[in-house]
Amino acid sequence: MSQPIHTDVLVIGSGAAGVGTALKAAAQGHSVIIIEKDQYLGGTSAICGGWGWVPGNKGGTDDTRAEAKEYIKALALDSYDEDMVDVFLDAVPEAMQFYEDEGVQMVYGAMSPDYQMDAPGAKEKGRAVTFKRADARILGEDRLRVQPYLMPYTVYGYMPEIGPDIAKMLKANQSIPNFLYATKNVLTTWAQTALFKRAYTRTNGNALMTWMFAAARKAGIRMWTNTEATELITNDSGVVTGARITGEHTGVVEARLGVVLASGGFSNNPELRKQFFEHDPNGDDHFTPTIGHDGDAYLMAKELGGYMDDSVHQPASWGPVTTFQTLVKKKPAIFPHLRAFGLPGLIAVDRDGVRFANESLSYHDYGVEMINNDADREKTFGWIIADAKAMHKYGIGYAKPWPFPKQIFEAEKFLIEAPTIEELAKKIGVPAGTLRKTVDEFNVHAARGEDPVFKRGSLKYHNFKGDMEHKPNPNLEPLDKGPYFAVKIQMGDLGTYAGLKVNDRSEVVKPDGSAIPGLYAVGTAAVSVFGGGYPGYGANIGPAMVFGYLTGRDIAAHAAERTAGN
Repeated sequence: MSQPIHTDVLVIGSGAAGVGTALKAAAQGHSVIIIEKDQYLGGTSAICGGWGWVPGNKGGTDDTRAEAKEYIKALALDSYDEDMVDVFLDAVPEAMQFYEDEGVQMVYGAMSPDYQMDAPGAKEKGRAVTFKRADARILGEDRLRVQPYLMPYTVYGYMPEIGPDIAKMLKANQSIPNFLYATKNVLTTWAQTALFKRAYTRTNGNALMTWMFAAARKAGIRMWTNTEATELITNDSGVVTGARITGEHTGVVEARLGVVLASGGFSNNPELRKQFFEHDPNGDDHFTPTIGHDGDAYLMAKELGGYMDDSVHQPASWGPVTTFQTLVKKKPAIFPHLRAFGLPGLIAVDRDGVRFANESLSYHDYGVEMINNDADREKTFGWIIADAKAMHKYGIGYAKPWPFPKQIFEAEKFLIEAPTIEELAKKIGVPAGTLRKTVDEFNVHAARGEDPVFKRGSLKYHNFKGDMEHKPNPNLEPLDKGPYFAVKIQMGDLGTYAGLKVNDRSEVVKPDGSAIPGLYAVGTAAVSVFGGGYPGYGANIGPAMVFGYLTGRDIAAHAAERTAGN
């Protein structure tokens, strides 16, 4: 039998929560091993938008703790946990300063309206931080080990940053300077990919994780890919002392201070979705772009008495998605609609051809409405509808605007086209008369920049999702020029909110409230601090980084308590 592998801290999962834990533990002088079952490092954190919602950061000058708590409470509803919210808010300044000191480069104060600007305590900016684009050469030989972008979300390989960059990229067909800007970015990406296998410039979540991995390399943290934890190991006192691993590294890891579960949620596990997602009772009505969210953390902790806290009013951070078949790789792909149908000239309807919600809501809140609208019907789905003007100017998500040939997106079964509203309705199987009536009624008010039914375009966040240069309303424009287009939307997520029940030290607990000593859960492996609400940009990344930091900071002190107690 091979000898055990020794470390102070074992972290299972290589996203922001896991690496955050590892960085702080290493800064305390502890040895750390991160294991990742995927071939790449970074998980879902590496493909996300690259924001962290952290109220109380030093860029939030026009904010107070009382307002932040008021806002979180309004979104959490009956799932509000004041103690956990206090722990989170207390640690934000300390945690963010630590990451900056470790070399994680942040941008403070960028315009990032809270997702529910009509809720008490909401703010237009300052609560979300983003991360500067990174040059992957700082990773040396690990440059190619970072999880690649979600390719349908790129512009031919180039991943635009949220903000001025994406605004220019999306309007490449509207001005010569924007066209030249987009062309330069795409051609640079192609050239570097051809010469060096991947482009050097990393943006969004890839930038965040590039900075974090560079810090981890500097700290001497071992990061093992293609390595999976299969079982947690305890001693005679019930303390978690390590894990059994398999893959490129096989054997037993003995962790002197404890094991941290940071392997994501469970939205990629059909059996767990059956239990916890009401809209997916058969495990076949949900399509997630997340990476590695297979429920591993829950399944391992369950064997030791851990349990799923599903008391949050929404079990996941929802996001409507479209599934399609790529022409190049001939395999299924998923596109999350995080912005698309808040733009002028696009609406969304259900299978009856009726609008059922404000298309400028956050993707999470729109997902809630979508699930509720189809609660008594088989399957959860709807349709984005656009006219030729909108398709030419904005496209529909993955289906890029002119001059990109729309025939590609039609061949991939992403986009459906018809010369009239009635013929489009026939192609997508909705009542033609109803869809015609829906569009006509919408158009009358949209021409005046109004939406009396759902108040679309009435809040700063709505406008931020739209075209800020469009008048009279950044979110509204009649659909009145053929041909017309449709894209099917189904339910997906950006990570789960239900998760392992933890205490205010991130220790996994049993139903009787007692902690499983030496076992922690952070990130989406643990229940969300926001209670099922989605407050703003980076609502998963922010808590992941903060609670990861706290766990790394305190894990040795907790171990010392156990030793003293014995």
